[in-house]
Amino acid sequence: MRANLKNRLEQQQQNIDLSPLLDVVFILLIFFIVTTVFVKETGVEVDKPQAISTAKLERNIIMLAITNQGEVIYDGSNIGVAGVRNTVAHLLKNRALPVVIQADKLVPTELLVQVLDESKLAGAASVSIATIP
Repeated sequence: MRANLKNRLEQQQQNIDLSPLLDVVFILLIFFIVTTVFVKETGVEVDKPQAISTAKLERNIIMLAITNQGEVIYDGSNIGVAGVRNTVAHLLKNRALPVVIQADKLVPTELLVQVLDESKLAGAASVSIATIP
């Protein structure tokens, strides 16, 4: 009887409590989720022009796209040229971010300049055009 009781006590002591390990894993998961920077993509694929003087920008940016049909896209929705100023001004309310415009090769210069102007009028300090190297 005593040997049987002793065996049961030894089996109970050999189990490892995993709850502290799970707590640490969840804390690390929350830390990485909170500190991750999410870049909002435009949601459309444009054929960007090529440039020799291409430089990498920050990861926190406002990304606008202009398709070859003349649509101005932000975060997957068509905002048009008229919506650029309000959208950029709203996004710049909390902190200054650079604006990057992904324009298709076939976009007329007039449309590109209109989007550039609207971004500047919204308060963007830096407006760039995305290219491929």
